[in-house]
Amino acid sequence: MMARTTPDRHFWSSMKTAYIGIGSNMGDRKGHCLAALERMAEIPGCKVTGQSDWYLTEPVGVEGQDWYVNGVVSLSAEISAEDLLRHLLAIEKEMGRVRTGRWEPRAIDLDILLFGEEIINNEDLKIPHPLMHLRRFVLVPMGQIAPGVVHPILGMTMEALLERFSGSSQDVLPLKE
Repeated sequence: MMARTTPDRHFWSSMKTAYIGIGSNMGDRKGHCLAALERMAEIPGCKVTGQSDWYLTEPVGVEGQDWYVNGVVSLSAEISAEDLLRHLLAIEKEMGRVRTGRWEPRAIDLDILLFGEEIINNEDLKIPHPLMHLRRFVLVPMGQIAPGVVHPILGMTMEALLERFSGSSQDVLPLKE
């Protein structure tokens, strides 16, 4: 009879669910998002566990840009939020993103929205994402894949945040295949 092994408690207790916002408004927008998703699946210590539908979304904060394709992915992560950020920035760079200014058009944008229940506020990383509760293009896909997840600062579920959303100018349309 083979001995049964028990999972290492430290391993399981260190796992966090991360929610990543994905967006693109240049070139093959959906193709860029799918390519980024494939690359995220290859991050050591991370496993993709869920994915929202894709949405066509109006740019926020700027005028004269193409609409985005946006979605949200959940990852089970055994790495730190800082390490995850480094991997996401590397994916953006590999896919041709050059940061020239705030809210500029981009082939790919990857944002850590939530990382477990952690609250991080340093120069390079802010979790929860400081604008997620003001962005319908984040709340619609978050409400789809994680409606009951609670914002660790606001104490409200994603579903409740979406219900209270007042930014009627932010169109979010299901992407037709």
